[in-house]
Amino acid sequence: MGVVALATTAGLLTACSADKPQFKSIDLTGADYAQGFSLADQDGRVRTLKDFSGKIVVVFFGFTQCPDVCPTSLTELGQVKKLLGPDGDKLQAIFVTVDPERDTSELLKAYMGNFDPSFLALRPTLEQLPQVAKDFKIYYKKVDGKTPTSYTMDHSAGSYIFDAKGRIRLYNRYGSGAEALASDIRLLLKNS
Repeated sequence: MGVVALATTAGLLTACSADKPQFKSIDLTGADYAQGFSLADQDGRVRTLKDFSGKIVVVFFGFTQCPDVCPTSLTELGQVKKLLGPDGDKLQAIFVTVDPERDTSELLKAYMGNFDPSFLALRPTLEQLPQVAKDFKIYYKKVDGKTPTSYTMDHSAGSYIFDAKGRIRLYNRYGSGAEALASDIRLLLKNS
């Protein structure tokens, strides 16, 4: 009788401790920041997270004249989409420019087309940008160049990942690799 009671208790304890997914990215589940956005896309259409309900949304901040971090991150997201196979259409990549002065809608449209036709760019106004950056806790700063138009932008390099219900879940560090990000997205799709 004691062995049965012990086995039953052990079984109940195991059932109560749900296995938490083992993400490779930083788990932000329950964070009170990066809750969403309401910004115009490269076609001028105002977008919010609700527009992508049912998809895993990866949000990355950058600018089109970025020499390395931005194209590397967007190329990696394209690789992730391929690694996901049939589930690749459940991924929505969103690039938010931190340089709306130079990143016109036309330029953003062409830039995104270099990576994947389904990827979207959002273009906050100069007035919206500080609040969006604050909401997502991202850093950006204009760095003067030799001429007024040759400036560059320093900016945070990671990506925020939202689950299919639009909840912030992960922060993916720059350079983690496509396979690690694809693994995390598979876990989110499985647990959504």
